[in-house]
Amino acid sequence: MAQDEEGQSLLEKISWLEGPATATMDNLAEIRVPGGYLFANGDDTKMLIEAMGNISSGEEKGFFAPQSMDWFVVFEFDDIGYVKDDEKNSLDADAMLESIREGTEAANEIRRERGFSGMTILGWETPPYYNENTQNLEWAIKGQNDDGSMIINHNTRILGRSGVMRVTLVVDPDMLSSVLPLFREYMKGFSYLSGEQYAEYREGDKLAEYGLTALVVGGAAAVAVKSGLGKWIWKILLLAVAGISGFIKKFFKKKPETEADE
Repeated sequence: MAQDEEGQSLLEKISWLEGPATATMDNLAEIRVPGGYLFANGDDTKMLIEAMGNISSGEEKGFFAPQSMDWFVVFEFDDIGYVKDDEKNSLDADAMLESIREGTEAANEIRRERGFSGMTILGWETPPYYNENTQNLEWAIKGQNDDGSMIINHNTRILGRSGVMRVTLVVDPDMLSSVLPLFREYMKGFSYLSGEQYAEYREGDKLAEYGLTALVVGGAAAVAVKSGLGKWIWKILLLAVAGISGFIKKFFKKKPETEADE
């Protein structure tokens, strides 16, 4: 009961933007928020991430969810520079999965020391795929928590002129097939603002030190792959969904209050 009250108290502190509306993520991007959906800004997203028992990256830009909170999406931005997509035809799913497995084992030690569940990587739910037309890199990984519960971490990376938007869909595995089409449809409402779009790259812009493969196996720390340290870079992100089902049930049991409810 105390945990439910704590979660509800947290939700009441969030400045929810209720759709239909357009939400802006700093001076980087925007997303259309349909009716029946909510959006929270970067600072509020950090509070939500920490309430889940995870470590904030400090790069959160937004939180998108239906009012039912059956699933949600977290936006984070890495200002790593322009990522060339010249690896688009040479993505090695098997090699990437092995690197993720090794890194997850190292991350499990950290998670368990902090009292969180560890996880075993079972395989790809969706192997990495790059859409050259939208500059979206998408993949999903199946995992199993120490308690035997199954989880799926679905990731999208949207390339921009000055970096990459990390988009993480958090949903219970048994809902993924029904939620994924909705997620993809709503992501059509995402766009970088003028001046931040991938096609607006100009000679002299900052270039990222790595490409598409490294985005899958470790994000901003993945430059370590070049020096053979890839197994140490998969730290917390993949495990962020551990125990998420319990979080949704306990913290999001009641619909968050919005201005329209008052």
